[in-house]
Amino acid sequence: MFSDEKLKAIMLSSSQRLHMVEFLIQSAQHLKVAPIVKYSALSLFSDRFIPSLPSFIRCSNSGNWLLKPVTESALHLFVLISLWISSKINESRSLSVTRLKALADKSIKEQHFTTRNFLEGEVLFLQVLNFEIGSTNVAFLFLEEIWTQIKGVAKVGELINFEACMEVMDLLYEKEETSLLYRSPHSLAASILVASYVMTVPKQECEFPVLAWVKFVTSCKEEDIIKMVSEILKHVLRPS
Repeated sequence: MFSDEKLKAIMLSSSQRLHMVEFLIQSAQHLKVAPIVKYSALSLFSDRFIPSLPSFIRCSNSGNWLLKPVTESALHLFVLISLWISSKINESRSLSVTRLKALADKSIKEQHFTTRNFLEGEVLFLQVLNFEIGSTNVAFLFLEEIWTQIKGVAKVGELINFEACMEVMDLLYEKEETSLLYRSPHSLAASILVASYVMTVPKQECEFPVLAWVKFVTSCKEEDIIKMVSEILKHVLRPS
């Protein structure tokens, strides 16, 4: 069993968490995966795997060497595994372990991982998630859906930059407090669309009642959307 001190050490600091999120986003770009693969992987790794890891270690009898201790290199491996699992769920042709291993060899300098390590790590990753890997409740899917809808009902929809929407999604993962917004994917998707409307649509075009429309199509509470939009803008537009 792990002592409380060792379990606390497994909890990532803000800087460690940011490093892992950045590594995942950079790896997704390097592997040229579809956006849904990246955001599903972020959900699997950041929203579920990392928070579940301490309790899994506390309650299980796993003697797996990847958890003794949980090193930065092991976390990098689990990041790549999250992308691997996500690609299996969301793409007809998933990432190959050969490509992932090649990226690991280039990116993870402290430790060499074999193909067998990837297979072993995948099973461990799934065990931590209790084999619950559904990805239908991902904010990106809801955002893509309402963005498509608004383009169909209003010309202003064409002015909402979807790339900006995705950049906002990436930025929200930077800090743990803003990443918690992903626990409400419907409200978050609606709020990101409204925030992107505010940031990217020219003032002279801002006549469409986007808040009322988003509230109608998503059934989200207006006060929840306004609060989230405020949090998003505060984070995204903060001085660097």
